[in-house]
Amino acid sequence: MPWVVLLGSAVLEAVWASALAASEGLSRPLPAVVFLVAGTLSMLGLAHAVRSIPIGSAYAVWTGLGAALTVAWAMTTGAEGFSVAKVLLLAGVVASVIGLKLVGEERHAG
Repeated sequence: MPWVVLLGSAVLEAVWASALAASEGLSRPLPAVVFLVAGTLSMLGLAHAVRSIPIGSAYAVWTGLGAALTVAWAMTTGAEGFSVAKVLLLAGVVASVIGLKLVGEERHAG
């Protein structure tokens, strides 16, 4: 379950990052509220996940997947240019996240 929470938190990281850009420096109310809510929920999810997942792996997954999703969304919406090289590099980030899950050992709180 901690990994599911962590993945959800990474998605929320992409949401808050995209909302931050859309808020134009927090000057647009709706995107600013989405930024604040998604950011808070993302951090709470990360905090929950690190009770069972080592912080290094959890943070790498959270930032890596969140960043990859943010770039993918920006390319999809036209906010950032598309290139095959970017897609391949993003696939490498996602593969690394999967690798961390496969080789990582969960820490048991005691």
